[in-house]
Amino acid sequence: MKVTFGFFLILGLLFSGGFMSVMLYAKISGQDVQTVMAMDAKLEKQPPPEPEQPPAAEQVQEQPKTKAMIDAPVIAQKPELPSGCEITSIAMMLHYKGIKLDKMQLYDEMPKDPTPIVWNKDGTIASWGHPNIGYVGDGTGKSKGFGIYHKALFPLLKSYIPSAVDITGESFDVYEKQIANGRPVVVWTTIGFTMPTRWSEWNTSIGPIRATFSEHAVLMVGYDETSVYVNDPWTGSKNVRLDKKLFIDIWEAMGKQGLSYTAD
Repeated sequence: MKVTFGFFLILGLLFSGGFMSVMLYAKISGQDVQTVMAMDAKLEKQPPPEPEQPPAAEQVQEQPKTKAMIDAPVIAQKPELPSGCEITSIAMMLHYKGIKLDKMQLYDEMPKDPTPIVWNKDGTIASWGHPNIGYVGDGTGKSKGFGIYHKALFPLLKSYIPSAVDITGESFDVYEKQIANGRPVVVWTTIGFTMPTRWSEWNTSIGPIRATFSEHAVLMVGYDETSVYVNDPWTGSKNVRLDKKLFIDIWEAMGKQGLSYTAD
């Protein structure tokens, strides 16, 4: 009997509308009609439950961009600076930022290691400057020139772009993130973009150095899944497409050097 009564009670509640449902529930529960109606009104005023949020680990993460390209100006290092690829690449970066300084002005401001070159009897270099102190040699071609590395060049870049960052040693993913965020990178590579095979060694004021005269710097402006794109000051060419794997191998051989900047 209790089961049968409960069954008909449920049916009554389902199919009786409005006031009849309230009357039926009041009669069965032994409560007065006003109390039941107040309870019903309170339930109707409650807001719907908030949808459950997925755990943080399950939330959708922003996927890295598989390709990006920056429209940065290209500046040729020649004829004025046949050995001035690094400072010309810095000039391209500054021009992209709206700081339109002449490459020759920047060359004059660039730190230099004045240590004179000393030759061995066999024609190899016995001692010279160190590119992490300043530019080694003469970038104008009037005498032998070599180049400058990230550590010595960074302070000059930072004097014009306070948010400049030295990302030397970081993974190549960091370089791609810079491009994806619209910030070009000065990258050290080689002329002709081939793996360096000929190395020279000489003594400097801070110890010996092993270097290659194929050393080169470019402005990295783009990438995709298989390629890297650079503005090459040696040829004055824009958006030069290069094989990504080979480019990374050369960049690693040259010490994984790179300069860029963060958001202002």
